[in-house]
Amino acid sequence: QVQLVESGGGLVQSGGSLRLSCIASGFTFNSAAMRWYRQAPGKERELVAVFTAAGGITSYADSVKGRFTISRDNAKKTVYLQMGSLQPEDTAVYYCNALLFVDTTLRNYWGQGTQVTVSS
Repeated sequence: QVQLVESGGGLVQSGGSLRLSCIASGFTFNSAAMRWYRQAPGKERELVAVFTAAGGITSYADSVKGRFTISRDNAKKTVYLQMGSLQPEDTAVYYCNALLFVDTTLRNYWGQGTQVTVSS
C-alpha cells in the first residue's frame, strides 16, 4: 500500500521558515521523482519543486527560487522542502507527490497535504 505522509506545516510569520517532510512507503522510493505541489484557496494546484530520481536534478517554480530547497534522503525514504523568507502568498496546502514507473505504467501518488499559513 502506497503512502505519502506529510508533516511540518503550521502558522509562521512573514519572513519565517518551515521545513516540510514527506515519508514514503509502499513503493521503490529511489526510483521515484519526488515533487512538492501547493494549492491556495481558489487557485489551481501548482508545482513548487522537483527532485528527480536519476541524476539528482532539482528544479523550482520561479515564485520560490532562492527561497525554497527540496532535498531527499533515500535511506529514510523521505523528501523535504525547506522554505525560507516565507510570504503570505506562500499560504497553501502543500502536497507531496511521487511519480514513477511501476512495471510499464506511470504511477502518480499523492499525500494528504499539510497546511502552511503565513501571516503578515
